[in-house]
Amino acid sequence: MVHLIEFSKNYIFWTSVAAWVIAQTIKVALGIFRERRFNFRWFVGTGGMPSSHAAGVSSLATSIGVTYGFDSAIFAITLLFTLIVLFDAQGVRHSAGRQAEVLNKMLDDIYWKKKLDEDQLKEFIGHTPVEVLAGAALGILVSLLLYK
Repeated sequence: MVHLIEFSKNYIFWTSVAAWVIAQTIKVALGIFRERRFNFRWFVGTGGMPSSHAAGVSSLATSIGVTYGFDSAIFAITLLFTLIVLFDAQGVRHSAGRQAEVLNKMLDDIYWKKKLDEDQLKEFIGHTPVEVLAGAALGILVSLLLYK
């Protein structure tokens, strides 16, 4: 029980969660504004503006840096982890989404005029560079605003 109480006071964890939740909430708000309807998938789905992955890990790295120093080993480890996640969110996952889009078009061409209920691949699994930068900026800002 004591460990749970201690964990509940973990500034680094909660700022990272806050950054992720804020990014996801912004996605939902933008989706409602853009499409004039609510879709729960916007809150739990991947892709979109801003990147919640980028927001969460950028908040984590910033919180670690503020708490333990930007010259600490733990900050260096967290920064490398953050850079890998940012690269993955923009590069690898974005490319996979583009490939899914092409494959879906191929399936449409192959099965055109046939009544097949084939599931299409998820196309929006990655982020554009702007979405990643916006998420990273949001994460840093949330971490600094919530710094105790």
